[in-house]
Amino acid sequence: MVLDLLVPVAIAYGGLLLLIFLFQSRLVYYPQIGREMALTPQAYGLAYESVEIRTEDGERLMAWWVPAEGARGTVLIFHGNAGNISHRLDYLRMFNRLRYSTMIIDYRGYGASTGAPSEEGTYRDALAAWRHLTEQRGVRPADIVLFGESLGAAVATWLAVRHPPRALVLASTFTSANDLGAQVYWFLPVRLISRFGYDNLANLKAVRVPLLIAHSREDDIVPFAHGQRLFAAANEPKRFLEMRGGHNDGFIFMHEEWINMLAEFLAAYATGDADAQAARPAVGL
Repeated sequence: MVLDLLVPVAIAYGGLLLLIFLFQSRLVYYPQIGREMALTPQAYGLAYESVEIRTEDGERLMAWWVPAEGARGTVLIFHGNAGNISHRLDYLRMFNRLRYSTMIIDYRGYGASTGAPSEEGTYRDALAAWRHLTEQRGVRPADIVLFGESLGAAVATWLAVRHPPRALVLASTFTSANDLGAQVYWFLPVRLISRFGYDNLANLKAVRVPLLIAHSREDDIVPFAHGQRLFAAANEPKRFLEMRGGHNDGFIFMHEEWINMLAEFLAAYATGDADAQAARPAVGL
């Protein structure tokens, strides 16, 4: 009797595992959410340039370049796993207010970019954006700040290991895709069937540039403990910003105190002086 019940349950569970293994990318990437461009930076009164960036494997990425008058540096923005660049106008406006030029890209398969998203693909996209800034626009690496939200933070951290920027800012991100997946899908052997890494924790240990991690205790998708673990593992100099609100509003720098801390962090490491950076204390949890 028990065996008669267990066999169909085991078959159904095995079928579920097979489906998840084959189509797990649909649990990671959501380019179909808000595929169309909602607005452009012009809606916020920002002058901008639409840019097409070619990757080494032939994809065409849609990007926006938003220059700032008297720019103190350039911020390269990597967004999360849903929507497109037109849903991140608040970031562009905020950094412009802080007198930072910005470039924001849509990964392959997102917005008007060609191709289909993948982990390796997002890394290739990050490299293409970096090379566009440094080779075509002549921006010095010492003048580039990498900013990543959620999934985009894992892309930014990966890039920072290979091409050290002036500073790295991570918002509402996870220690690794497998760590988060194992928590969300606790009933599945995620670590055995996952084809994704996005190992923020491992990459962050190799990053040696000024770091700001922002996370909310109320984050309803990526638990606050992920931000704590990342901060504990990171090298100095580092700072931590505790925010409020859920995952889809907590990481938006909408409060003046958050923007002020970000501005102070960016100003503190604007010179790129290694001795001055090392001498500054970290802000603990």
